[in-house]
Amino acid sequence: MDKFEQFIPYGRQHIDQADIDAVVDVLQSDYLTQGPKVPEFESQLCHLTGAQFACATNSATSALHIACLALNVGIGDIVWTSPISFVASSNCALYCNATIDFVDVDTNTGLMSINALTKKLADAEKTNTLPKVVIPVHLCGHSCDMKAIAMLAKQYSFRIIEDASHAVGSFYQGKPVGSCQYSDISIFSFHPVKIITSAEGGIALTNKQSLADKMSKLRSHGITNVASEMTEPSHGPWYYQQQMLGFNYRMTELQAALGVSQLRKLKPLVSTRNAKAVIYDEAFANTDLTILKPADNSQSSYHLYVVLLPQRLVNQHKNIIEKMREANICAHLHYIPIHIQPFYQTLGFNEQDFPNAMDYYHRAISIPLYPVLDSKAQQFIIDTIKEML
Repeated sequence: MDKFEQFIPYGRQHIDQADIDAVVDVLQSDYLTQGPKVPEFESQLCHLTGAQFACATNSATSALHIACLALNVGIGDIVWTSPISFVASSNCALYCNATIDFVDVDTNTGLMSINALTKKLADAEKTNTLPKVVIPVHLCGHSCDMKAIAMLAKQYSFRIIEDASHAVGSFYQGKPVGSCQYSDISIFSFHPVKIITSAEGGIALTNKQSLADKMSKLRSHGITNVASEMTEPSHGPWYYQQQMLGFNYRMTELQAALGVSQLRKLKPLVSTRNAKAVIYDEAFANTDLTILKPADNSQSSYHLYVVLLPQRLVNQHKNIIEKMREANICAHLHYIPIHIQPFYQTLGFNEQDFPNAMDYYHRAISIPLYPVLDSKAQQFIIDTIKEML
């Protein structure tokens, strides 16, 4: 098998001179942290999504954690999420000393199965084990069926945190993902391989003032310096109060400046990703690969492009990924089902618990997709996969 002349990563950041200048400007300013750039970044994301409030953090993991805390997740509570995600989607509940469980996925989408969720809720109601919070995961940037999940939330009285880490720039039913139309809180990630980056960073969006205020305190040690929020008259202009146990989850001015600059390029970046996804779609249309695609009522930002091998090639899954890497193509796998991680096995989970997630794991391959992936490299990827099929 031929090799491409240079290694093709599955994803990579796209940084230009404007991004560099934005960061340098902050380095030469008076504020490296807790300055004007973080509020600017938050404001722009509210404008982008239509959400009323935003709380920027140093990572999406931190945002998930304070989102759970804002919804009062704690000992005795149950949180459900998808097994096909990064471990942060479930760890956030464990940080709060809650019990975690999973809802199996639809094999052909990798997204939380509405049928599985409906059945699990009905069974949980009988045993008084309903979840306090459900965290759907928008895998690849493809939105879950949030309207259906919200209807179930109303019926069974649970709260919703959208793990939209992959989905900044995506749309569901004509509205931007992150609008919180069908959720209490939505989370974005700005890790370097995501749609836009702030190096590391995340954000929690909500339409509820009380949740925004609580998350704002939690990200900064549980502290307030607002006189009207204090339990006694202020001692002076230096005074602050710690009112809850919070964390140092603040985003820096450097991260926010990079994020603001990157946001200006969001639409063309998403458009380019979609155009490259269409090239893959057309190339694999007459093969027996299953392509993960967004639902008809949504538009994906295509953080990832995932194909599922046909059943006849399941036993070749590892071999195909290894051969692609030997050809200088970084074929990858998103994700190892969380419930089979050693730590989660100590909590009592077994491989057999979520069969669709395991079927997905044995067939899924993430192939390179990012804005500066050139046509020659993309055609080489296509040709290599077709040869293996």
